[in-house]
Amino acid sequence: MSGKDVRSETERDGLWRRLWRSRSGNLSVLFGLSILPAVLLLGGTADYMLLIEAREQLNSAADAAALASVSRNSMSLSTSNAQTLATKVFDAHLASTKVAGYVKTKTPAVSEANLLRSATYTYVAEVPMSFLGLAGINKVTIDGTSKASSSMPVYMDFYLLLDNTPSMGVAATTAGINTMVANTPDRCAFACHDTSAYPNDYYGLAKKLGVSTRIDVMRSATQQLMDTATSSQLVSSQFRMAIYTFGAAAQTRSLTTISSLTSNLASAKTAASAIDLMTVPYQNYDSDMHTDFDGILTSMNTTIPNPGSGSTASSPQKVLFFVSDGVADANYTTTCTRPLYANYRCQEPLTVAKCTAIKNRGIKIAVLYTTYLPLPTNSWYMDWIAPFSPQIATNMQACASPGLYFEVSPSGGIADAMNALFKKAIQTARLTG
Repeated sequence: MSGKDVRSETERDGLWRRLWRSRSGNLSVLFGLSILPAVLLLGGTADYMLLIEAREQLNSAADAAALASVSRNSMSLSTSNAQTLATKVFDAHLASTKVAGYVKTKTPAVSEANLLRSATYTYVAEVPMSFLGLAGINKVTIDGTSKASSSMPVYMDFYLLLDNTPSMGVAATTAGINTMVANTPDRCAFACHDTSAYPNDYYGLAKKLGVSTRIDVMRSATQQLMDTATSSQLVSSQFRMAIYTFGAAAQTRSLTTISSLTSNLASAKTAASAIDLMTVPYQNYDSDMHTDFDGILTSMNTTIPNPGSGSTASSPQKVLFFVSDGVADANYTTTCTRPLYANYRCQEPLTVAKCTAIKNRGIKIAVLYTTYLPLPTNSWYMDWIAPFSPQIATNMQACASPGLYFEVSPSGGIADAMNALFKKAIQTARLTG
């Protein structure tokens, strides 16, 4: 009995040992099968992070490439050269990275239409996988497209017509007017440039008193405008300027060139220093009829060539930039809209029809109205100008192209107004080109 029991126990021990060995082997297999997904999960996460990093670098390079082809510095390049530039920028951004070797195709495209340059840069890349290769995924293809656009340079020619007639000798500020009135026996606010009495004329008096007149401010403003135009250019020679006045002297008054049309804005700025008040040989010369708007605007219409689209330097848009106080004083015996003095002298608001004839040719007109200041101490003003004073601004605005009118009061700055009007002119060109 006892021996039989011992054998049974021995057999049972052997059975348990064999069973344990069998379980140990099963556990190894199960462990091996369970760790593979974990390895793939961790490795796949690393591969995924590699994809994210590669995509960010490729998108950044494509963004830089698209922007480069529409940048201010590249606007002078042809579309094909801009495409070449884009690829150079794309390659440069990836040059120090391993991502450069992943790129399979890169396609720049630059086009121009309606005064807008548009660029796209497309890439296709294959990113090699490390751990996902264990699952049969050896590489992952990614692609992307970046887009950019920018207004193309609008080429424009500006013809500045600056009213330098005696009325622009009025003091530029209310304080200046009061100073002139207080220091002249006839309480006159105008610094008339009478060569027969200079330097003891009112022009010389204004200089002595330190009073700035409108012609002084307009001269400085014109020079500042050349700086504004220079800094506003997208490409060299985008803007050209010509400067004209009504004449240096009343005896020879007519459209007078201060600076011929030029892309050398620094030269035009220098030439603008010659802008000055029209001289008269003596007081009341030719009954003071020195502001012939009709004749001057007719001459400007002849001087300005037909405008182009502005898309190229050889086809510029044309803008007449007109600065004046808006009151004509001339011998318009048959066309005057106001009562004549002595049956020949006409003082009236600007004749809008002359502006319309210019605009009908496709030439824009930008008007800066330097408000004709009330002069209640001046009997001539009260009798002959005050009755139509409200119409002056109305006609000046009607002369201007839509959106290109600006009025500057004594408390305003002519320089700021001229710059603002210029910027409106170039902005309007971009919107309507």
